[in-house]
Amino acid sequence: MSYNLKEIAKIAGASIEGDAGVEITGLAKIEEAGPGQLTFIANPKYEKYIHQTRASAILVADDFPKSDKTLLRCKDPYFAFLTLAQKLYGMGPSLARGVHPTAIIGEGTQVGKGVAIGAYVVIGERCHIGDDVQIYPGVVLSNEVAIGKGSVLYANVTVRERCRIGERVIVHMGGVIGSDGFGFAFHEGRYHKIPQTGIVLIEDDVEIGANTTIDRATLGATIIRRGTKLDNLIQVAHNVEIGEHTVMAAQTGIAGSTKIGNNVRFGGQVGIAGHIEVGDNVTVGAQSGIDKNIPSGAYFFGYPARSARTVMRELSALTRLPELLRRVKKLEEIIESLTEQLQKQSAK
Repeated sequence: MSYNLKEIAKIAGASIEGDAGVEITGLAKIEEAGPGQLTFIANPKYEKYIHQTRASAILVADDFPKSDKTLLRCKDPYFAFLTLAQKLYGMGPSLARGVHPTAIIGEGTQVGKGVAIGAYVVIGERCHIGDDVQIYPGVVLSNEVAIGKGSVLYANVTVRERCRIGERVIVHMGGVIGSDGFGFAFHEGRYHKIPQTGIVLIEDDVEIGANTTIDRATLGATIIRRGTKLDNLIQVAHNVEIGEHTVMAAQTGIAGSTKIGNNVRFGGQVGIAGHIEVGDNVTVGAQSGIDKNIPSGAYFFGYPARSARTVMRELSALTRLPELLRRVKKLEEIIESLTEQLQKQSAK
């Protein structure tokens, strides 16, 4: 399917600079794009490809320099590009509507309209499955689980009893929602399991990566707020609360009862101790270890995590360490020489 550039510009909210009669048949990265394809530049690192790309048109920011290429100027080229990708390619494969004959659905479960339930799905009793939900093969939902309208659970997801998932939530392959929190009391020489009687509450428009685990609360709820995006292989412990529109990269681990604010950004492999509070609009660099509260608006990095400005000064000092050691050694030699001279003078 091809689209006229005027149609593309309308979808992207962009203005055309160049040949408005170009036909677009697909999207591609700027270094790989060919004739008939549309690409974009949102990062200055890729501006070097502007003269060598074979793309028929390029999405750029409003203030991008003039070029002999056909440009689509817009406020946010990256967002415009993903909007076009959704329009041209959709959001990915959809499961055929209906209930597969091998699926098992427990008594008292309500299934909404337009639902797709794949092979070997097991749904417990008294669950609620909203309209247009897609449940892929091998998913297991325990009793009294609720899944909101338009949500997608990919293959082999497990959601344990009484957990609540909002609307338009995506849980990727192997995700586990509502496993027991890691709670044990040491008494008389051995560990005793603390019952984990709470739930997991996931609000609307959340996305959870493959093999990510979110533990149920000991009491109350472990909460993932609206619009938050969790990458693959993340561990969220019991009674954690993650605020709205927060993003976390892979292999982040959050210990129990930690509170994380809105619009927080975590790099990969961040570790967070329990009972910590992280404010709103915080950025934490990859592989950082958080062992204390972080105020809103801060940028922390390192192990243990501290102000990124402090860490950068320390790293800058480390790069000068070899030269400082050489200077210290030279000064020691000078001092030793002067000391010997003074001793000889004293002896006379």
